Amino acid sequence: MNQDFSKPNHEDSEKESDEDITATFLRETEVVEESVEDGKKIRRKGIYLLPNLFTTSALFSGFFAVVAGIDGDFTAAAIAIFVSMVLDGLDGRVARMTNTQSAFGAEYDSLADMLSFGVAPALVAFTWILQDIGKTGWIVAFLFMACAALRLARFNVQLGSTDKKWFIGLPSPSAAAVVAASVWTFHSFDAEALGYKVWMLVVVAAAGLLMVSNIRYYSFKDVDPKGPVPFVVLLAIVLAFVVISVEPSVMLLLLFGAYVLSGPIMALTRKIRGNRRKA
Repeated sequence: MNQDFSKPNHEDSEKESDEDITATFLRETEVVEESVEDGKKIRRKGIYLLPNLFTTSALFSGFFAVVAGIDGDFTAAAIAIFVSMVLDGLDGRVARMTNTQSAFGAEYDSLADMLSFGVAPALVAFTWILQDIGKTGWIVAFLFMACAALRLARFNVQLGSTDKKWFIGLPSPSAAAVVAASVWTFHSFDAEALGYKVWMLVVVAAAGLLMVSNIRYYSFKDVDPKGPVPFVVLLAIVLAFVVISVEPSVMLLLLFGAYVLSGPIMALTRKIRGNRRKA
């Protein structure tokens, strides 16, 4: 029997149709960035995997903190926020080391930061103790989240126009850290005590307002990790790890609490010195 090759093969047609749909989908969802390099306009397709992989991991940790907070596992929630901090610090450094910076990566990082350092700390603090205070509790939690969003937006528009040695306002990861460390340290105690409720109200509100303030914080960006350092510096780092490992929640609270206070203290010191010079 002779086969009639003039008739279309339906299986091949369906396969070609599926391939066309897949190709169209990939083309329509492709990320295209335009940049100027050496005076030439360059269009780049796709995204860099390595730095965005760190950002995605930080985003996952932030989401895990939210879920753990809702489930009442506040230790896991606080630890997840600190993990997000570490990953958030790595993605930018990896991008600079591998020369894979991109506008997409910067925007993706900001959105991940909003969840990890804005939504997650506010929700964890609220589900632990702020919800017991009523309307004041959720207003303070919202204040922190809104200030984190404003802080990130201001940081993005001021990028490149400010002194890299200083942050203008408390960085959102540090604000999230002091809130997370407070929850981690005190959640196992009697949460019905008025002192813990007042403490969290003050910490969450103060951290939020400091994020949108004009108080300068040292950024540590002028520290060159590739350069030589005295032996005592390495010894101090080792001792810091040992001390933190003894009681992580308390030591992290003291560490980031000191950093949060460093901004207002330095601002007050500069003001006093300025007044003395005028006098």
